[in-house]
Amino acid sequence: MDWVFRADEPIYTQLCEQLALVIVSGVYAAGERLPPVRELALDAGVNPNTVQRALSELERRGLVYSQRTAGRFVTEDAARIEQARAQLARDRARDFLGAMARLGLDRTQTLALLEQLSGGDAKP
Repeated sequence: MDWVFRADEPIYTQLCEQLALVIVSGVYAAGERLPPVRELALDAGVNPNTVQRALSELERRGLVYSQRTAGRFVTEDAARIEQARAQLARDRARDFLGAMARLGLDRTQTLALLEQLSGGDAKP
């Protein structure tokens, strides 16, 4: 996985977002075992405690669960995964709309830009 971290937000929250993204996009399927904390930490280049904190937050959100000796797994609750996908989409859309507003584009201009970039076809 390509890990990209920004300086404007704590690493563990960025880990949460990136792990949630790979879960909702199906990279890690429902019921699939996640890599161990140390492996994720080494791959991301961060402290294992930071990964542990991120995974604990994902567990609190219901996206992953722990089995005492077997590790952490992606939830099998399809509704929970869809809910997380919808929330991530809303967050990304808000960020985008905020960026467009800071550029001085209004709603009409933003929609026109999206239509131009998508070739005029509304694609999900």
